[in-house]
Amino acid sequence: MCRQDRAAASGQYQLKERDDDTMKYGFSEITPEIRALAEHSMEGYKIDPTLYTQYDVKRGLRDINGNGVVAGLTNISTIKVLDTGDGMPNHGDGKLYYRGIDVEDIVAGFIKEKRFGFEETVFLLLFGSMPSAHELAGFRKILADFRKLPSSFNRDVIMKAPSDNMMNTLAKSVLALYSYDENANDISIPNVLRQCIELITLFPVLAVYGYQAYRYSTFGGSLFIHDPDPELSIAENLLYMLRPNKNYTELEARILDLALVLHAEHGGGNNSTFTVHVVSSSGTDTYSAIAAALGSLKGPKHGGANIKVAMMFDDMKEHVGDWTDEEKVKSYLRKLLHKEAFDHAGLIYGMGHAVYSQSDPRAKVFKSFVEKLSAEKGRDKEFGLYSLVEKLAPDVIAEERRIYKGVCANVDFYSGFVYRMLGIPDELFTPLFATSRIAGWSAHRIEELINSNKIIRPAYKAISPMREYTDMENRMD
Repeated sequence: MCRQDRAAASGQYQLKERDDDTMKYGFSEITPEIRALAEHSMEGYKIDPTLYTQYDVKRGLRDINGNGVVAGLTNISTIKVLDTGDGMPNHGDGKLYYRGIDVEDIVAGFIKEKRFGFEETVFLLLFGSMPSAHELAGFRKILADFRKLPSSFNRDVIMKAPSDNMMNTLAKSVLALYSYDENANDISIPNVLRQCIELITLFPVLAVYGYQAYRYSTFGGSLFIHDPDPELSIAENLLYMLRPNKNYTELEARILDLALVLHAEHGGGNNSTFTVHVVSSSGTDTYSAIAAALGSLKGPKHGGANIKVAMMFDDMKEHVGDWTDEEKVKSYLRKLLHKEAFDHAGLIYGMGHAVYSQSDPRAKVFKSFVEKLSAEKGRDKEFGLYSLVEKLAPDVIAEERRIYKGVCANVDFYSGFVYRMLGIPDELFTPLFATSRIAGWSAHRIEELINSNKIIRPAYKAISPMREYTDMENRMD
């Protein structure tokens, strides 16, 4: 590599030949030279926040009230807030509908009849109607038949270069499956449907195997790779494959199944689902579209929220002596908002939602089952702390923040607690979210391919001043 000397705002630095002794996992560390280049260039990226108002740009594609800018139409799911008649926006209870059917009714139906509900929820999202008993049996057989990884995939993909982040592992595996598909680029609806069904049923396998490979490569010990059981539901297979002894209780499997149902879909505007629409509109293959959605969901502002909730409660339990003392819990919550506790971000994780204000229907449905599981696991006191925070946080937030609508617990508030009670490692929290949400992603990909003939291309307002080109000899260091 040639050597160059240049001056940066932070002082003199030199681009040196790469020293292979400083390499780590194939990539070099951030050098002082690179850091200086980054600092030197940052001013050129900054945009005056007042310009967004001046040009009426909806930052984050949201209006001043936090409502999403309408970017498309969908038949797949509906998020709404019931009208209380008081004239206040987003002031009533939240409701979520899959294909026009209330999620709370869907859950009540399969719980009453003692079925696992995720498979029929996937059927509903993909095909637009609730399956009959015959249709559901046939669909479950299709899922079981497709739940087989290609020959040598474990050796050639799963066990090679395992990552400590299971979302990256999942994305790597999805992209690798492209190479095993003879019709990978065919975007006809029957072929895309086939690809989506295969990915839906393989996601639990890829996530669990990826974690087992990471755990073995990092900590050693025994490596467990259990073949999925074709007679079991997706929720049962997750626990069956993850645990060395393959054992689980009925309540454990049912509450995990419920979690999958509640996370399966949430409108077209959430970040990862919108990513599916954007990428699919370019005409690319299914594997690329789903890998892009995984990259979106990995972000802590999206799919990583439940880990933050669990970690926040770890810190709370350490610093609040009496978990039943309302004043001590309130004091800790105020410290969170004042950036004096946990990660100093000023947030109470798991509280608040862009649409829901009085209640998140997913959290409401989830809570009663969480209480049952906490009783089975002997963790009633922890559940009591979660319930107390859910009760106190809205008032504390209202006292400390000027807000125009109410604040409620969202689905992430309880999900991390549930996963930990199920013995699911933190590394798999977000992949479990993906295992559920790929049902919605798949439906939205098909919807985009059927209805859109234009690539999604929003506009950005250019604000950089025009400048003349300068010859090399006239450029300043």
